[in-house]
Order: sequence, then structure tokens, then C-alpha cells
Amino acid sequence: MTERPSILVPVRVLEGESIPEGVPELLANAHVVVLGYHVVPDQTATGQAQIQFEERARKRLDKYEAIFEDAGATVERRLVFTHDGQKTIDRMITEYDALAVLVPNATRPPEDVLVAVRGAVGVDRLARVVAGLFADAGVEITLFHVAEADETADDVQTFLDGVTDRMTDLGLDASAITTRTGGGGAPLDAIVEAADEYDAVVMGESDPSLTTFVFGMPADQVAEQFLGPVLVVQREPSTADDE
Repeated sequence: MTERPSILVPVRVLEGESIPEGVPELLANAHVVVLGYHVVPDQTATGQAQIQFEERARKRLDKYEAIFEDAGATVERRLVFTHDGQKTIDRMITEYDALAVLVPNATRPPEDVLVAVRGAVGVDRLARVVAGLFADAGVEITLFHVAEADETADDVQTFLDGVTDRMTDLGLDASAITTRTGGGGAPLDAIVEAADEYDAVVMGESDPSLTTFVFGMPADQVAEQFLGPVLVVQREPSTADDE
């Protein structure tokens, strides 16, 4: 069996957020890290909030953990009371070595997944997430690349063939992978337009801050307009990040 990719699933545990329909099936072959977090006002001590709300939060985490385990995932969980949700998510990504973060929206059990690929940087991590989640799931994968102005058709095909080869090396059936290209407009618009035909989107992080990518642009824009789940594959940590 292909190695399970580690996927971080942040949930605002005391604000009514839940695990959307179809997400457990999407991550059935993952190692899911459920991060239940609650942002505390600056004037309130996190310890005080934890004393007041921990029992209720842990009961909700029990429910989320069971949902993912019932779907087939392996699960770790973490409860954090924090003054800065974004910094907490960044820290958990590093601590749990998460390959991707889920921007959750409801979906049906996935049959067709759009994988947006850009440059060569991060392709291996993207391939590990896609192969790990879908190699044994009977899911159709479409590799989507928005061509740059200086890319020729041969350049694009060579790039997509390379990504395909890496995914098949990791266990995906070549017959389950198709390729598609876009061009002539903004990459984000092209991804959003293409995504309407699919059950989920996988895309790589392009911003230096993963949390900006998850909660701001462009992944959140894709999620809002697409209305399905988006998996954001994090970039390889640099030495500066580790420090």
C-alpha cells in the first residue's frame, strides 16, 4: 500500500465548525492530524480559556477523530487555545511534518480530482499527496497546468509527462491520469473555472506563508468559488523556516 500522507485538518472547535460531508472519504487513505483550535482574545489568558472550555472541546474532537477513523484514516489530534490561529497552524504543520493542509468544504465521495501543477518546485510533495490518497481509491486524476507566456506546447507536455511519471512511480495507475492545459488568462481564474467539473482540488503552496495561502489567497478563493475541498500541499521547509 502507498504511504499515507500526513494531512493537517484545522477546525475551529468551539465555533460550530464540523467535518463537512465527503471529507472523511476524501482522506480515507491519509494520516489525518485533526487540529482543534480556539482563538482567545488578547486580554484573556489561554490557560483560563482552556479551564473553561477544554471538556467541551475534547468531546467534539472525540467525534471528529471517530469520523475519520470510521472512514479508514489513521488519526492524531491536538487541542490548542491560542491568541493567533495562523501561527498555531504553521507550528502544527512543522511539528507533525504535514505534507498538506485541508481547506474543508463538503463534497461527495471523490471520483474526479483536479491537481493544479505549476513549476517543478514542490512536484515531488504534490505527487506523494496525490498518490498516497488516491492510488488505491479508483479516483480519476486530472493534472492541470496553466501555461506561462514563454512556455511552448512541447515544454508543457514534457513537464506534465514528468509529473505523470513521478505519480505512477509512487503507485498511481497511469490509466487513471489525464492531463489538461489552460492559458491566456489568470492562473487562479483558470483553476476555479476548471474546478467546477471535479469533486476536489489539490494545489501547491505558492506564497511564502502557508497560512496566508490557506486563509487568504489564492487557495481560499478557490475554495470559496469552487465550494469543494481544497488540499494545499506545503512547500519544502527551508533552512530559514527551520530556524
